[in-house]
Amino acid sequence: MRLRVAFSPDIAALMQAEIAAGEKAVSAAMREAGGSLKSAWRTQITGAGLGTRLGNSIRLATFPRTSNSLNAAALVWSKAPVIVGAHDTGPLIRSKDGFWLAIPTAAAGKSTRGGRITPDEWERRTGLRLRFIYRRRGPSLLVAEGRLNTKGRAVASRSKTGRGVATVPIFLLVPQVKLRKRLDLARDAERAVDRVPGLIVANWVEGRL
Repeated sequence: MRLRVAFSPDIAALMQAEIAAGEKAVSAAMREAGGSLKSAWRTQITGAGLGTRLGNSIRLATFPRTSNSLNAAALVWSKAPVIVGAHDTGPLIRSKDGFWLAIPTAAAGKSTRGGRITPDEWERRTGLRLRFIYRRRGPSLLVAEGRLNTKGRAVASRSKTGRGVATVPIFLLVPQVKLRKRLDLARDAERAVDRVPGLIVANWVEGRL
């Protein structure tokens, strides 16, 4: 006598289908959690007044890139980590050479390379010499003898009589600056992580319907 045992439906096929559903659910959950975190960080950065350009430095990558996996992961990062990290931690900033930090005033203008202009660049661009003024109270100064143009920028005076020439503060000099903490990226990251289990279950159930 020969006995044959058969399972209907096929258990192996069911298990394989369940694994595939799990892989799809986990991958979808990580994409959703990562996208939510990227959006939250961008919103937080622009809401802090740091601009859309810095906000758009936040990027998202999911792994694996082209398939589903039970080990799927999402990576959210910034292409400007030093700037974003500084506003997230509020560090104490000191000069690299141990002297002064030169903070440009409105009269200094902006660097041709973008961002803050340095005293060396300012002197090369304007042809004027900066003069150091020490102040016991308040920041010391780097000043120049010139005039303010219509944009409020200090430039060399063309007057032969000296009319309109003034001593213009170009840079404020301070030994250190405490950057104000303007971001809380960990808060949004923790919220995204807390949502992952629920997202996996929701996507798994949705895949069955």
